[in-house]
Amino acid sequence: MHFLPPRLLRRVWAYFDAAGPLVGTEWPIRYRWSDAERVAHLRRLGVRAFSALAYAHRPGMAADLNRWTLDFARTTPGCLPSATFFPEPDALRYVGEALAAGARVFKVHVQVGGFAPADPALDSVWGLLAEAGVPVVVHVGHAPVGTAHTGPEPFAALLARHPMLTAVVAHLGAPDYRAFLDLATRYERVRLDTTMVFTSFFDRFVPFPAEELPRLRELGLGGKVLLGSDFPNIPYPYAEQLAGLAQLDLGDDWLRAVCWGNAATLFGLD
Repeated sequence: MHFLPPRLLRRVWAYFDAAGPLVGTEWPIRYRWSDAERVAHLRRLGVRAFSALAYAHRPGMAADLNRWTLDFARTTPGCLPSATFFPEPDALRYVGEALAAGARVFKVHVQVGGFAPADPALDSVWGLLAEAGVPVVVHVGHAPVGTAHTGPEPFAALLARHPMLTAVVAHLGAPDYRAFLDLATRYERVRLDTTMVFTSFFDRFVPFPAEELPRLRELGLGGKVLLGSDFPNIPYPYAEQLAGLAQLDLGDDWLRAVCWGNAATLFGLD
């Protein structure tokens, strides 16, 4: 889930409204509400813990974003302290400061940021996060629009350098589902999230291959698949994500693991 400083959130929504180059299709924002209204709605839905995943798309903004998201978590019960980073000279410093301030999850969006996961400027940052064991939610798949830095190969290059990195691949790595399932199988700390996959909106473009459902079930029961939503920046009701997962018919144990147990274990939730 994403909570951003109000000015930045308005700019993100405007980009979606214009179907910008990295969106590529009509994308009406469903939950165009205030922070307080969205938090209240999550509580009504029964959401017990959530992230505030901001992400930097240019130099000089990540440290300020981290101050905002960490402050938001301090005043919003149930919100995991979240942070981000960008390849720039002071990244190691402010990532260390965010960890010291209690950050429990980071977000990196290489598609929007326009940088390679294995950018040398981030090598020490990835090393620090791997050593700390703090999860990083990474948008490294080509969907909705690929770039030179998205796809399984650039991410695999990063994992080759930092094999103990705790990473959560957004959107199950769409559209290269098989390749990212392979990486989650190969690397002990690599996980996947279900964001937007198995919804009618997403399935129009990049449907999940039915023959991979047994492996998805195995990985989910093994702690490797987590619920993702992209709330509030979705063009359908939040419940559609949950309905899509239920309709896979992978069993109640799988649903419990994906919708709560796996994330609760990863983030040490009670």
